[in-house]
Amino acid sequence: MLKFIHFILFLLPIATFSQIQGEDEVYLGGGDRIEAKFNGGGMEAFHEFIKNEFDFSKVTKPGTMIAGFTIDEEGNVKGIKILQMLDAQSALEMIRVLKKCPKWEPAQRGGKPISVEIKYPMVFNSKPKRRAVESH
Repeated sequence: MLKFIHFILFLLPIATFSQIQGEDEVYLGGGDRIEAKFNGGGMEAFHEFIKNEFDFSKVTKPGTMIAGFTIDEEGNVKGIKILQMLDAQSALEMIRVLKKCPKWEPAQRGGKPISVEIKYPMVFNSKPKRRAVESH
């Protein structure tokens, strides 16, 4: 029994070491990643920006629109894409607002800025009068 316990104690550090040193090392050290910040806040602050800048009269029908973009190492919004579109008018409006977006504080990993991709869904519950939108 004592040999079995020594064997387990010997293998446990090796197994742990191999996981940390593998290809997925960047994902295993989750505690050192800091998410990107928008105007000193998180996604809530970004959602407020969208609500204030988006012209909701451009939305012609209910549904979900998903925008994708990258926040680069300098905090710039790049690579804007509409991943799920309601109609051309609302998609163009979302692109306009995202191009107007101020710099973010970039995400960091290990104290160094990194680029991150964001998927931002907007759910329009009905044909908006002014601001009938939710974000997830």
